[in-house]
Parts: sequence; C-alpha cells; structure tokens
Amino acid sequence: MELLKRKIVEEGIVLSDQVLKVDSFLNHRIDPPLMLEIGRTFASLFRESAIDKIVTIESSGIAPAVMAGLELGVPVVFARKRKSLTLQTDLFTEKVYSFTKKEESEVSVATKFLSAGDRVLLIDDFLANGEAALAMARIVERAGGQVAGIGIVIEKSFQNGANKLTEKGYRVESLARIASLADGNVSFAE
Repeated sequence: MELLKRKIVEEGIVLSDQVLKVDSFLNHRIDPPLMLEIGRTFASLFRESAIDKIVTIESSGIAPAVMAGLELGVPVVFARKRKSLTLQTDLFTEKVYSFTKKEESEVSVATKFLSAGDRVLLIDDFLANGEAALAMARIVERAGGQVAGIGIVIEKSFQNGANKLTEKGYRVESLARIASLADGNVSFAE
C-alpha cells in the first residue's frame, strides 16, 4: 500500500535495527484518512472470505480494525490487556509476549463476543514474531471459530512472525513489509 509506505518513510522514526516508531499516525496519534484507506484495503483483500467478525488487541489495532469492520459491515472485538470490574468472568484469556515492550501480558475477550462457527479476520498494527496474532488465533479457535485471515498493517519481514503464521496455515496479508531498518533507514520488501 503506497500511501502507508510513504507515511512510514516521511513520519516513521527508526529507533534501532529492530524498532520503528510510528506514533504520529498509527499507535499514539491516529491519521483517520489513512486508517480509512487501510480499512478499505483490508476489506478488499478479505471481502470474499465471508468474515463474521474482526478481532484485534488493544490499543493500536483498534483504528484499522474498526475501519475494516465498517467497510465489511461486521463487528469488531478487541482483546483487553487489563481486566476491569466489568470484565472478570466468562473470558477467553491468552498470554502474549510483546516484542516492543519486552514483557508478557494477558489478553482477554468475553466469551459472549465470539461464537462457534464465526469466521474471524484478525487485524494488528505490527507483526514481528507473531505472538499477538497467535494468541488471538488461539482465542478464536477456543471459541470454536475459524481464523479466515490475518491482516497486518506493518510487517517486519526480517523477523519470523509471518513464517510462524503461514506454517500454521493462516493467510497473512501485510500492507507494508519492512525488509530492514539498518543504519536508520527503512527499506521495504517486495
């Protein structure tokens, strides 16, 4: 997706050969027109997959997931990272290791929001080692649903996440695939 790649080059900040900061448009401040285009692109990629629901993890996946849900006309469910007084029981819960935060957290989805037979599109902001996507997939499958595909806004293709997911049989569509962040520069994979 050329618009996204341009935004990454113009506004992304390479913090190391492993970390790209995109807080000016994706995961702190959100660029709504860009998110709308991302949602439209995911919708066009997965329109024929008979999606019933979209699942993401709070918080950076919510904006692209909502826009895709709007385009596909389906609800969006987000896995919560923190339990609250209103989210204590009847949960699907999985542990997720965050590459960026270097910590493990627990994510939860209320059982009432996922059903057996649901065809689910997973959407996330970044794909590094695939841990978040795998946790979301486990939640969907524990509910009796099927992962119809995985939409990733930015994939770090120099890490093994996409390989892990495709080896498990999941269809992965990444809108921008980064080949390298070496020397403070972003280079894209084909």
